Amino acid sequence: MEQVIIKETEPQLKIVLSGEIDAGNAEEFYGEVMAAYNAAPRDILFLCEGLAFIDSTTLGTFVKILKHVRTDGNGMRLSGLQPRLKKLFVICALDTIMEIE
Repeated sequence: MEQVIIKETEPQLKIVLSGEIDAGNAEEFYGEVMAAYNAAPRDILFLCEGLAFIDSTTLGTFVKILKHVRTDGNGMRLSGLQPRLKKLFVICALDTIMEIE
């Protein structure tokens, strides 16, 4: 999936997102993120500067990832969201449960 680039870095897992993530590829997105995370569980930082579009399925996928990561005692952060995408997280009150820069 070209929308997800995994960067193996310490002390966190950096994941660069670009393009569109929606109902058509959200499960693939989840699988790639979880495979990288499960290989070496640690905090996840999503770098979202190149992310152009997400839908409600993607929002749910972020929540699913967050729940899994928190179960292990780790955290998740989103950085560089475009204002209109950040607004979706705020409207859904997801900014209250996950860190958004």
